[in-house]
Amino acid sequence: MITPILRMFELEKAKEFYIDFLGFKIDWTHQYEENMPIYCQISLDHNILHLSEHHGDSSPGSAIRIKIDNIKQFHSILQAKKYAFSNPALEESPWNTVELTVIDPFFNRITFYEEMN
Repeated sequence: MITPILRMFELEKAKEFYIDFLGFKIDWTHQYEENMPIYCQISLDHNILHLSEHHGDSSPGSAIRIKIDNIKQFHSILQAKKYAFSNPALEESPWNTVELTVIDPFFNRITFYEEMN
């Protein structure tokens, strides 16, 4: 299993996007001391991401792809939330996938996809 690390700058903004909007859950957080950078693990079904405030762990503006089941249902759930900062659309790709791309508050691009039969 591969676990991507994405850069974040503020845990509360990350929670608003990843937890409240996308539906991930926080598995754990780590901080060496108060006022030190935070490192955490979030998950959505079997997909795991690490988010880090540590300089050098990753660069803002990264891009990842996450395979999910029933992307149309996932899209409907996101649309119903009426999140002010993202209104993703479903797109069919030339490589036989249906895709939904979002950009987090730290400029990381996450493409959720499902293979078409």
